[in-house]
Amino acid sequence: MLKAIKPMDIEKCSFEIITRELGDRLLDPENELVIKRVIHTTADFDYVENLRFSAHAVGKGIAALRGGCDIVTDTQMARSGINKTILAQLGGEVHCFMSDPDVAEEAKDRGVTRAIVSMERAANLEKPCIFAIGNAPTALIALKELIDAGRVSPALVIGVPVGFVNVVESKELIMTADVPYIVARGRKGGSNVAAAICNAMLYQIKR
Repeated sequence: MLKAIKPMDIEKCSFEIITRELGDRLLDPENELVIKRVIHTTADFDYVENLRFSAHAVGKGIAALRGGCDIVTDTQMARSGINKTILAQLGGEVHCFMSDPDVAEEAKDRGVTRAIVSMERAANLEKPCIFAIGNAPTALIALKELIDAGRVSPALVIGVPVGFVNVVESKELIMTADVPYIVARGRKGGSNVAAAICNAMLYQIKR
């Protein structure tokens, strides 16, 4: 029988169910709310094992957000899903260059993906940035090259592209960069996961 639940209570009930179904599995307290937010978004408990965090990545991400950093995404879907109201209150904004006509034109002329050109554009931003990549493995590959070249130093890289071609490899690659990261190892991920991780940190600031 269906329960009558007030809209404001649905998320609370969902997180109670997640906590109950996790049982006695111990989560790192610093990472717990990020993991649970991703499970809440996907209904997929595999993320307990799939999500990998560099040392104090969540704390570093939260500190960057408190400092007014911007967020760069590789999809408009991720951009739409991030809580821009809270981000703006902290002095940040979300950038996604993927749909810019000049990005598409340059990518076509060079024979590369728009994601590569988008990361190059993002490297020119003056503010510190969190990169939230949920779709394009080529964005992670380009980002690693830009980091190695000293052209960008992300406050945090969220590497969660989904798919089959170069996805696993790109995630493993970005974990070798000397920057904080949150990565969903394997094939799973997506723009919704990238946004959920950003929101989990933003909500911790505003709770």
